[in-house]
Amino acid sequence: MNWYEKLNQYFPVEEMKSKEHMETLLKEHPEDYHKDEGPYHVLMYAELDSFVFIDYLYISKESRGQGLGHQLLEKLKKKEKPIILEVEPINYEDTDTEKRLRFYKREGFEHASSIGYRRRSLATKEMNEMEILYWAPNNESEELVFKAMQKTYEMIHTYRDTHFYGESYQPVDEVLTFEKDKAGEDILDEI
Repeated sequence: MNWYEKLNQYFPVEEMKSKEHMETLLKEHPEDYHKDEGPYHVLMYAELDSFVFIDYLYISKESRGQGLGHQLLEKLKKKEKPIILEVEPINYEDTDTEKRLRFYKREGFEHASSIGYRRRSLATKEMNEMEILYWAPNNESEELVFKAMQKTYEMIHTYRDTHFYGESYQPVDEVLTFEKDKAGEDILDEI
């Protein structure tokens, strides 16, 4: 099974980019967009000057619990930049969502509760809500994380979207919101 098939089988359709989209990012933005692949993992990420964005992290079922995810994150943490990622809210019918959140909590990630992320899926036409998690080596603010997410959305998620999907995703200001005084629930406290 190739790297894309692994991701496509694991991640929900509303979260998946097309293979052509990811391959184009790798080819046209090799300085920013990267693939780290091994027999038991696929890590797709963007590294910019001030942050790292994890687009996809897949660890095969047979190798979970053996420290591979920790090793991959440690490699990124050594860059000494905030690490940002999107994660599904807990779905009690899908035990992987809670396990995933536990993993990131153990790895020192925090929930950016002041950031809202709500995007219409081009594949399903349904609204898809995600939570933003981040690791901040120098206590970077959620405002910095928000700005990084805006940049990621425009540089990575919507890159040539009309070409790949026949239509555009919503503009960034419709998808991402920042409420500085929002006392949102910390999803990592729930687990």
